Amino acid sequence: MRDAADDYSLAALRDARELLAGVIESTPVAETRWLSGVVGTPVRLKCENLQRTGSFKIRGAYVRIARLNRAEQQRGVVAASAGNHAQGVALSSSLLGLRATVFMPESVAAPKEQATRAYGAEVHLGGVTVEEAITAATEFAERSGAVFVHPFDHPDIVAGQASVGLEILDQVPEVSTIVVPVGGGGLAAGVAEAVRAARPDVRVVGVQAERVAPYPPSLAVGRVSPVEPGHTMADGIAVARPGHVPFRSVRRGVDHVLTVSEAQLGQSLLLLLERTKLLVEPAGAAAVAALIARPEVFAGDRCVVPILSGGNIDPGVLLRVARHGMTSAGRYLSLRGRIADRPGEMARLLATLARLRLNLLDIAHERTASALDVNEVQVAVQVETRGLEHRHEILTGLLEAGYDFGEGRSRR
Repeated sequence: MRDAADDYSLAALRDARELLAGVIESTPVAETRWLSGVVGTPVRLKCENLQRTGSFKIRGAYVRIARLNRAEQQRGVVAASAGNHAQGVALSSSLLGLRATVFMPESVAAPKEQATRAYGAEVHLGGVTVEEAITAATEFAERSGAVFVHPFDHPDIVAGQASVGLEILDQVPEVSTIVVPVGGGGLAAGVAEAVRAARPDVRVVGVQAERVAPYPPSLAVGRVSPVEPGHTMADGIAVARPGHVPFRSVRRGVDHVLTVSEAQLGQSLLLLLERTKLLVEPAGAAAVAALIARPEVFAGDRCVVPILSGGNIDPGVLLRVARHGMTSAGRYLSLRGRIADRPGEMARLLATLARLRLNLLDIAHERTASALDVNEVQVAVQVETRGLEHRHEILTGLLEAGYDFGEGRSRR
């Protein structure tokens, strides 16, 4: 494989960008007073969630496939992906008149699988992780002669993703820091190379889900080092081994790689939906999660541009993530405790909850638990609050009313 250092001159990156003209959208940059206030510096959102196919992935996929020679194109292409790269490869192949086969994990979100099929690709489901799908795809390539289009580990993929960075530099000339979600590293590498070629004064910060974060330890030892993957809602960046090609670019061009928790991802997705009306997938919210969790990293910046890298999210996943985010933000609260088993006690509890100005979602009571006294009932209550401060008011108000819904028991 070519040395990546030879592929990323400004002229070469502009050639890749020109190749994408008429194929991709030049996605908008959105102002956000809410996030600017949180971080304490101007923030502009680069909305790749509004890109064709719903993510940045079509940029690299199209450049890679368009640069195949005629003999390679006639053999067709094969790819592996949790969804976004799959759609990019499928649509790119369709536009170029090529045959495409895509391997996806069995857990892939249904809309991503359906969209990939709709773009004309033949889809095979198998395995649990993207790495297993990549293994299946490379074996298929060896058997069939199809060209394997890696989701991140190729110079043409990096060159295509660099177009995001070039767009940001054109759209936001005052930018001082670009924040990028990082999985295998293709997007981060591309943005880093664009910045290095055109605006070396701009800082690039990467963000990984802390449950699958191979870049910090790899950068620490100076070589690609895989990690044992954990489960994360951010399946779009759940890659346990950095790509060798993007790793070189990330190592020389990305200033920091931060990690964010599942709670921070869920809260950021929910806040983006509520405050900016932008729907993103969990991986697409990673950059915003880093700004909210670590605002001190961006203190003194002239302007920060987080990339919303994708918006392809299954409605069922969205519902679960929204619930998770609302729980983490203190917006959902589950209470469990004991009350006296006598007439009027349930009504008194409900009246207390009403005075505390909360929305009751569910309530259940049980008389048969072995740990209960003969004159007690166990009550489980789920409520919706207005946030962490209101949550504290509720717990305090219940204690003042004689209801201990902590680890103790109410004797009221």
